[in-house]
Order: sequence, then structure tokens, then C-alpha cells
Amino acid sequence: MDILTPMETTALLLSLRVAGVAIALGLPVAVLAAWVLGRYSFPGKTLVDGLVHLPLVLPPVVTGYILLVTMGTKGVVGGWLYQTFGIKLIFTAEGASLAVAVTSFPLMVRAIRLSVEAIDGGLEAAARTLGAGPVDRFFTILLPLMAPGLLSGVIVAFAAAMGEFGAVITFVSNIPGQTQTLPLAIYAATQEPGGDAVAARLASISFGVALVALMLSEFLAHRVRRLIGQT
Repeated sequence: MDILTPMETTALLLSLRVAGVAIALGLPVAVLAAWVLGRYSFPGKTLVDGLVHLPLVLPPVVTGYILLVTMGTKGVVGGWLYQTFGIKLIFTAEGASLAVAVTSFPLMVRAIRLSVEAIDGGLEAAARTLGAGPVDRFFTILLPLMAPGLLSGVIVAFAAAMGEFGAVITFVSNIPGQTQTLPLAIYAATQEPGGDAVAARLASISFGVALVALMLSEFLAHRVRRLIGQT
């Protein structure tokens, strides 16, 4: 007997796809933001730092509502995308990826920034005197040394993206096969008579994914630190 029904399997695979796309889209921006915030001082840095981390303290429903207003087909950005390029984010899996990308973004930035701030600035200065440009210094010094935080941030953010509920249901609704991710499928199961078994199975999977992700994050970060000589 199959452990999961086709509907449950679809919800799980959709969650993996949505979270994967969200992390892939958010990671380059998170690395840039962490690098800038961890390495430079500039006017308004506190405000920028606050805006970057705002999704951590905002209720996810509020984040979803802001996306709905701005990225919906009648929103300022979403309306322009729809009318100009025919791109529609609301009620789509792509919109779900955008929602979880926004909510998981600060987790990546925080983890990567801690790694950036721990890097000895003298290494960059030495590389600069040897003629290494900014791009060379980033890829040969900063990126390898920030790898533990980067890996940790990616995995934890991926697990958080898998579990995001409020922003997703507010922005893209709960459409089976299209936007119904794992948390939304659990919610839908709890609203149906006799859905306790379905909810329990999906909740167990969600619990397992989160636990494995956290353990993998610690393991990989520790291994990378050993490889680069930080432990």
C-alpha cells in the first residue's frame, strides 16, 4: 500500500519545487546583502538592515498581503508584469516561490553575514596588495570562508520555506495541484471529516524534513569549517 496518496505526493513535490526555486532565486541576493551589510558602513545602513530582516518579525499573513497588493495582477509591479509580459504570479506556483523566498530571505542573510563578519579583514588587505581585484578577492577569499554560514543558511531557509503557510495562502490561495504545498495540504486535511490520518502523515513528513535539514546544516557547516581550517 502506498504511504501517500497521489494528492499528498503532489503536495510534497510541489513544496520541494517551491522551496528549491525560492532558495535559488534568493541566494545570490542574500550573499550580496550579507556581504554589503557585513563589510561596509554607509548612511541608512540601519534602515536597510531593518528592511532586510523585516519578514522575520512581520506576521506571514502581512507579508502575503503586501505581495498581494504589490504583485497581484492589479498591483503596481504585478499589474505591469502581467500587462507587459503576461507574467502572472498570483494563484501560481511561481507566486508561492516568491512568497517563501521573501519570508526565508532573512534567514540566509543572517547566517551568511555572521560568516562574513568573522573573516579576518587582513586577508583581504593582503590579497589587495598582491594585486587581487574585488571579484578575485570575493571568489578566492570571502566565498570559501563564508561557506559554512552559506550552507547553514541555505539549508535552514529551505526547511523554513517548506513550512511556510501564512504568506503562501494569502498570496496564492490553496489550490490543489497548483499552489497547495505541504502545510496547506495539512490545513486542508484538518478541515475535512476523517482527515486526521492524512494530516498526521503529512505532519510527520514535515517534521522529518525539518529535523533532517537542521541536522544536515550542522553537519555540513562543521565539515566545511574543518576543511578550511576554522576548527
